[in-house]
Amino acid sequence: MSEILILTGAGVSAESGLGTFRDVGGLWDQYDLEEVATPEGFARNPALVHEFYNLRRDLMQKAEPNAAHRALAKLEREIGDRMLIITQNIDDLHERAGSKRVLHMHGRLANAFCAHCGSQRKEVGALSVADACASCRQPGGMRPDVVWFGEIPHHLEEIDQALGRAELFVSIGASGQVYPAAGFVAAAQRLGAETLELNMEATSTAFNARKIGPATEIVPTWVDEILSR
Repeated sequence: MSEILILTGAGVSAESGLGTFRDVGGLWDQYDLEEVATPEGFARNPALVHEFYNLRRDLMQKAEPNAAHRALAKLEREIGDRMLIITQNIDDLHERAGSKRVLHMHGRLANAFCAHCGSQRKEVGALSVADACASCRQPGGMRPDVVWFGEIPHHLEEIDQALGRAELFVSIGASGQVYPAAGFVAAAQRLGAETLELNMEATSTAFNARKIGPATEIVPTWVDEILSR
């Protein structure tokens, strides 16, 4: 079976109740992205940033993995290390569904790190400006382990290597507008991989094939097709 590299975006988690930042009336619509998703915003008003991500963390903890997450976990159980998920999502729904081979290129909401010394910790509760780092003991520096606008995504070297190995690249629920992830399909094609998009609507990016529909419907169907070969 081919080595499969999967990119997941916000569309995978939307049916679990975690809206994308483009959703009208959603949580992202109520905050200025410059104020809650940039290092400069955190420096200006860390309390506001903590308020925003504490709300997102609470929503994540109440959400449950959906059929798309579970189908991808099923695929991994069957083909093991011939599959890797790269996710743009900061939620933990892939892991809670059972997936183990997941790279979070935009960080993880369930983690925190210290802006003073860089130490990381698991964080499932609320963060505040009063929190002190357990390593350097300095207060005020603990922030969500999330890649903000202007910061470098995680795992780029591993992703580059995975693109070189992939025989099939599948983009699921991604907008195709956020770089560097938006460039992965072109890189995969250049390196000889077949490419497939599973999404609610076609993006402007060229894929070899597409399946359009809700992730909870088209992802399980696609996984069953792969496993039946």
